[in-house]
Amino acid sequence: MDPRIREHAEIVVDHSVDLQAGDDVVVVAPPEAEDLVVALHESIGDRGANPLVLSGNDRFQRAHLRNREDFETPAHQMALVEETDVYIAIRADTNVTETSDVDPETNAAYSKAKRPILDERLSKRWCLTQYPAPANAQLAEMSTEAYENFVWDAIVKDWDAVREHQSQMVDIMDRADEVRVRSGERTDVTMSVAGNPTLNDYGEKNLPGGEVFTAPVPDSVEGEVLFDKPLYHQGREVTDVSLEFEDGEVVDHSAEKNEAVLTEVLNTDEGASRLGELGIGMNRDIDRFSYNMLFDEKMGDTVHMAVGRAYEDTVGEDNEQNESAVHVDMIVDMSEDSSITVDGEVVQRDGTFRFEDGFEN
Repeated sequence: MDPRIREHAEIVVDHSVDLQAGDDVVVVAPPEAEDLVVALHESIGDRGANPLVLSGNDRFQRAHLRNREDFETPAHQMALVEETDVYIAIRADTNVTETSDVDPETNAAYSKAKRPILDERLSKRWCLTQYPAPANAQLAEMSTEAYENFVWDAIVKDWDAVREHQSQMVDIMDRADEVRVRSGERTDVTMSVAGNPTLNDYGEKNLPGGEVFTAPVPDSVEGEVLFDKPLYHQGREVTDVSLEFEDGEVVDHSAEKNEAVLTEVLNTDEGASRLGELGIGMNRDIDRFSYNMLFDEKMGDTVHMAVGRAYEDTVGEDNEQNESAVHVDMIVDMSEDSSITVDGEVVQRDGTFRFEDGFEN
């Protein structure tokens, strides 16, 4: 076994979920991630916790969704999550387009039914991570070996040092009232984040980490955004997504490819047409786009925004939380002709932060 797999497992149990003796742990993983599951069981056993493995298999899910129209919240799944202390989800694909022939309306209905389970799971200690499977390497247009190096370079890091570096941006955002994001000729959007805390993602719930993020005040978003990095959602590639906002709501949208997928996302429920997250990517070991949002949203020199649900921890107690069954991230390249402005002051220009070498006023 590659020693980095055991390092990966140790980071998950010690850093990401702070595993304790006696914890009941659910591990959801596809067959491709078997080596990481084995390494996790070693670490879980060393700490005296209790593992249960479930198969996260897209073929199973496709078969179910293509043969069902109406959904309700499964009580037995809810009971399992309620009794769980720690939830670890591992991504690794055999076929990244396995669910591409599931109707988008079916996916939306399924997401609505599963939302109470997701909410319960997010109240636990949890971690979502990636095992470098060949299908994911292929999607990223990389060899298997190169993709393995890419994944573990992004994951096996000094996360305390990451936290310290990113805290400089957290300090800026925590004091912010208004944020403006501008890139190229098509992206110029403003939003209020007043009263909403900014979180420092240094590899706890998402592994890899490498972003700072908060929630916009739902009705404050104004302007247009061109998400110039592709979105890979429900097994489909959606390209050149454009959203226009008025009073916080998407009033016009388009996409060059698979616009119907975008439309169904925005129509999922009332909150799906509003922003639930503004995130700033800061992990420069993620130095290329890989069609994997777990990595791509952390990529240095990017900003991402998510339509749909706002995370509870990013909403101040006096502010409204945007509620939705979906949370779909999309990315803007900030490496050229771009800036982030906080309360009238430019804090990032062309990907360089004001606290980094190379930033010029």
